[in-house]
Amino acid sequence: MKKLLSELYLGDTRRAHRFRYGLLIFDLVTVTFLVISSFIPHPLPVELIDALIGLGIVADFSARLWISRNRLAEIVNPFGLADLVVIVSLLAPIIGEGLAFLRVARMLRLLRSYQLLKRLRQDFAFFRRNEQTVLAGLNLGIFMFVMTAIVYETQHYTNKSIANYADALYFTVTTLTTTGFGDVTLTGTSGKMIAVLIMIFGVSLFLRLVQVVIRPPKVLHKCPRCGLTRHDHDAVHCKACGTILNIEDEGAA
Repeated sequence: MKKLLSELYLGDTRRAHRFRYGLLIFDLVTVTFLVISSFIPHPLPVELIDALIGLGIVADFSARLWISRNRLAEIVNPFGLADLVVIVSLLAPIIGEGLAFLRVARMLRLLRSYQLLKRLRQDFAFFRRNEQTVLAGLNLGIFMFVMTAIVYETQHYTNKSIANYADALYFTVTTLTTTGFGDVTLTGTSGKMIAVLIMIFGVSLFLRLVQVVIRPPKVLHKCPRCGLTRHDHDAVHCKACGTILNIEDEGAA
């Protein structure tokens, strides 16, 4: 069993690729459900779905831990900690704990899907052409929803302007886009510090996304001589050192 799991998680076979794509789809569906469920009441069916998702994440995390050569590192790395936080938040309703805001930490789990980057480049021309845009959008989305959770959890008990996740999301988006209508503000010193963090890091991530969208498209291909990694799609020689690049493409349309 351990050998099979090692192949599925770490191997380069067709079965392993399909398995990891399945995990990626599971992540995307899970994140979508968790974000949507954050905006609605939690009747018993929703809590049961939460528990089932939590058990699935427990199984995935346990499998990774079992095949890992350094189990402590697997637990304490950011992705492992994010998994533990989400597992607690999903299973907690069974014992009456109100930890729904932690579910947004599942967004961090998508970062682990970066191990699929090489495969995504090989299988999808769209991803090859727009990799930087996709990753910049993913980073911005992760930051946006994590900060929304923090804003909601720290403000909704004392701030009438933050009554639900929609209000927290509205404040986060208007702040990181520098729109700042002023109809929703954060109170207290902690609220001001959170707003500062959103402005500093959120605006940076937003501008990064704008930058990769409007600049000429590039392809990631490391030059074997000088190490330059970004080149034009149709580049034959490296602009830095002149080395022949041999960039793979799908041919003329």
